[in-house]
Amino acid sequence: MAEYNLPLPAMGESIAEATIIRWLKKEGDFVKKEDLLVEIATDKVNSEISSPVNGILKKKLFAPNEVAKVGNFIAILETEEKFSLEYIPIIEKSKKRFYSPLVRTIAKKEGIRFYELETIEGTGEKERVTKKDILKYIRIKKNNIVIPKYNRYNRIQSINKNQKNEEIIEMDRMRRITAEHMIRSKNISAHVTSFVEADVTNIVKWREKIKDTFQKNTGEKLTLMSVFVECVVKAIKDLPMINISVNGTSIIKKKNIHIGLATALPNGNLIVPVIKNADSYNLIGLIKIINDLIKRAKSNQLKPEETQGGTYTISNIGSFGNLFGTPIIHQPQVAILAIGLIQKKLSIIETPKGDLIGIRHKIYLSHSYDHRVIDGVLGGCFAKKVALYLEKFNCYTNI
Repeated sequence: MAEYNLPLPAMGESIAEATIIRWLKKEGDFVKKEDLLVEIATDKVNSEISSPVNGILKKKLFAPNEVAKVGNFIAILETEEKFSLEYIPIIEKSKKRFYSPLVRTIAKKEGIRFYELETIEGTGEKERVTKKDILKYIRIKKNNIVIPKYNRYNRIQSINKNQKNEEIIEMDRMRRITAEHMIRSKNISAHVTSFVEADVTNIVKWREKIKDTFQKNTGEKLTLMSVFVECVVKAIKDLPMINISVNGTSIIKKKNIHIGLATALPNGNLIVPVIKNADSYNLIGLIKIINDLIKRAKSNQLKPEETQGGTYTISNIGSFGNLFGTPIIHQPQVAILAIGLIQKKLSIIETPKGDLIGIRHKIYLSHSYDHRVIDGVLGGCFAKKVALYLEKFNCYTNI
């Protein structure tokens, strides 16, 4: 049987690596073409890789929690199919470290392949593998000595056993990426946040009146996020300089309106699925696509491209009881809107016959924007514009 070296496939623009989450097959298992082999995670989404051939899973080249680059071989399958890949010469270059001619010669002589060489712990400068390192590895391998698997791509997870009242929990990959993204955003953008209160009484009453019938007729849950998105889109059309990004000293004005929806996952991490061309949908269309994206986001079923290309982001912080906040801009965008909890409040209501005191449903909008390119007038006016569209929302819309 020939060997097929299974590479980590390209998964979309800007995605260069992925973390192995879990293997769905064991070494020695027979797999059919299109059988799912392994679950992986990028900084965008989780997904699964299937086998492109019929054969036997001979060897897993990466363990759970290890990071593979796009194009790296992650598994070897034995197959009788003719298009299996050939042996990869040891002279292949490593992007991570240099291998001396002596080390390559020893590896070639001993039949050590490139992927295997990459797993050897190097004690030389910049983690280079020395003659001593490779000879030690060969000795251990020949004598079948079991040693802990070396992983130079990941941090070592550890628990401080001396601290009885503490537990050290290593961040998962998505949390680390999110942390780096947030720090980078704060370092890049001059964050300013404006706050506006909006009266959404008519919207709340409209939803309460039709939600049951709407769900019965369409099978879709009528959430208010669709209304928020529609009002944000209208405000962007009025004030298009919110829909921009920055490249050095150049301002890039976006013609398309792609709205990102910051979504909390069951494990506490955050993901931002994107409604592409949000201005092309009517309210029913927005309801359907929002429900679909959020449902698939929470079950790790989004495609990588569905989390890319956003031009403006909305975060529903009211869903976990917050009134307002100071959201961090999702780079390379320049603004983000946080929607707070809807509350009943005693309010002064202006009427032609005079002012009255009544109970109204109010909400805070928190608009963070990049003060390098968005002044307070534009940033504040945009938040107010969204509030006005919410207050003027046509509650007689036929959906």
